[in-house]
Amino acid sequence: MTAGSGFNIKIARKIEEIPVGDWNKLMPEAGENYFFLKTLDESKMSQFSFFYILVYDKDIPVGATSCFVMNFGLDFGVTGKLKGFARCIKSIFPFIFNPRILICGLPNGQGRIGIAAAADPGMVVKAICEGMEQIAKEKKAKVVVFKDFSFRYKDILDKCLDDGFFRTASLPFTEMDIRFRDFNGYLGTLSYASRSGLRRKFKKIDEEVKFDLEVKGRLEEDELKEAYALYLQTFGRKEVGLEKVPVDFFRNISGNMPEETKFFLWRMDKKMVAFSYCLASGGRFIDYFLGFDYSIAFHFHLYFIRFRDQLDWCINNNIRLYEFGTTGYESKRRLGFRLVPSYNYVKHRNRFLNPVVRVFSRNLVEKLYKFFSKRKK
Repeated sequence: MTAGSGFNIKIARKIEEIPVGDWNKLMPEAGENYFFLKTLDESKMSQFSFFYILVYDKDIPVGATSCFVMNFGLDFGVTGKLKGFARCIKSIFPFIFNPRILICGLPNGQGRIGIAAAADPGMVVKAICEGMEQIAKEKKAKVVVFKDFSFRYKDILDKCLDDGFFRTASLPFTEMDIRFRDFNGYLGTLSYASRSGLRRKFKKIDEEVKFDLEVKGRLEEDELKEAYALYLQTFGRKEVGLEKVPVDFFRNISGNMPEETKFFLWRMDKKMVAFSYCLASGGRFIDYFLGFDYSIAFHFHLYFIRFRDQLDWCINNNIRLYEFGTTGYESKRRLGFRLVPSYNYVKHRNRFLNPVVRVFSRNLVEKLYKFFSKRKK
């Protein structure tokens, strides 16, 4: 496909249809690399249909991103006066509130667009929008979204505002620069109240129980069964979530990303009580999925034990940036993480319905942000 921008656009249903070298030239630092996306393709995430867009200037790759199609209720989370209005509109036009959506980004994680240094970012994004329009038309997606793109993309994606998109604030991500020699050095960077509170927690827990930590790149089947059961416990407690990761994801990721995959396993009296799946690459650590045994999680502060042990691992393995995802903002702020603003860019392909989508999308994001900002884990 040739774009109006003059670029050639390749749209693939599986990442393996794209040469790995072309993709990696544009996404060299992304933790969610070519082989992460290959794992998504292989793991039967039935609620999503994945697509990949590569933009070429002649034979040279200049832009790349991932997309997926799903159905989503736009009135989810709507409360107050808007709820009655939404109910009325939904009874007349039910298709408005449960549209098929094409999303640029990933179900879980930050949206990313790879752009060649020599390319015009605005023209590359224009070509990507043309590719997304083709996918949306083919899959009958009514709404097109750039999901969870950090403020670093704002100047580039703001160019989409001229094409009918509107921008909404999304849930911010959290990250921390690691510039300390050990955990005590980290504690010294915190406020007195946060430092004292953590020390009391750890002293009490360490005197009461001993956790055995193991870090692995691959799980045996019995370990995977235990870990996935913990993951399901945590997923079942989530108020909001787009995806439930199938067990095949955790099985396949080890083969596709053996160097980057890190499974952290905590055991108490030989029983697994906590698990997390993380990516470590190029000095960056992404804390992705977790699972807790909630019969003991709060009593033994497993959330903080997990953070302490993972930060220790990062310090010892020369990690310089720790990405901790969204939600639990008050706890993460006290731990020293900074908020990274992110944005969604949304457009209904029917310009007459675009204002309705604008109202309910903004209301949803505001409610989610207020809820998660107050939530403590």
